[in-house]
Amino acid sequence: MNNLPGAAPPGIFRNTIAGVPSCVPLVRPPGDAGPEIAAPALPGQKRPNHRNLARREAAITRDTLFTVRQDDAYHIVSENYAYKTESYYLILRHELEGRNVRPSSAAVLDACVVPICLERAHLAGIPVCEWGISQGYAPLPSVVYGLNYFATTADHTVIHDHESAKEVIKHITNKGKYPFCYQKLETGAEIGSCTSIFGKTAGACREAADIARAVYGLFEVPLVTIVYVKCGERYLLSSLSPTRYSGLSADERTLLSAHLSHQEFL
Repeated sequence: MNNLPGAAPPGIFRNTIAGVPSCVPLVRPPGDAGPEIAAPALPGQKRPNHRNLARREAAITRDTLFTVRQDDAYHIVSENYAYKTESYYLILRHELEGRNVRPSSAAVLDACVVPICLERAHLAGIPVCEWGISQGYAPLPSVVYGLNYFATTADHTVIHDHESAKEVIKHITNKGKYPFCYQKLETGAEIGSCTSIFGKTAGACREAADIARAVYGLFEVPLVTIVYVKCGERYLLSSLSPTRYSGLSADERTLLSAHLSHQEFL
């Protein structure tokens, strides 16, 4: 049935919003009949493995955007939600056309700025790192994030001594033109990360999984990397950063594919 050139695989459809075709795949919810229906299995034909089927449902390749329709909302799945990215403008278009879209444009803007992200998380009861904003001074040791227009939360640096701190701060502030965010590290603190997929994790410890679930409840970002600081038994949110499909583990790709194809039970 899908032998025509450019035909989409079962379950993935080209998205048309307000009559304008979009290259963003639309994953339809269960029961929502689309223009293409997979043919039933022939007598004696081996049933497909559900795990493999979930992996084939959507081609998870670099820079691909997915729109998942579920719970009366459009969920935008992307590697990066930063301001002026394609995913940000897609979210904005949904909002301007009156659709219920997750995450919201306000949520992704807040999530991408470390101090705002941490303050919102703190107010929501999520344990976060203590932070400050400076243009020159930072306590040692600290993890630091740039706050200039071109900064990304994917880049953070740990400074341990005055000499390295001087060079790092000079770089992330563009020689003092912009401020930066620092988070003082306690002795023995460790920095870790996990991937949150619709608030779920694959293989993360319970404490990190708890943070991922709480962060999703607050910002509703389907795909994001949770950067945290472990201080003894405490796990503290440090930042939210973009997640590359290429960096996903096999279990994480399976989990993401399951959500894209509405097979979350996998």
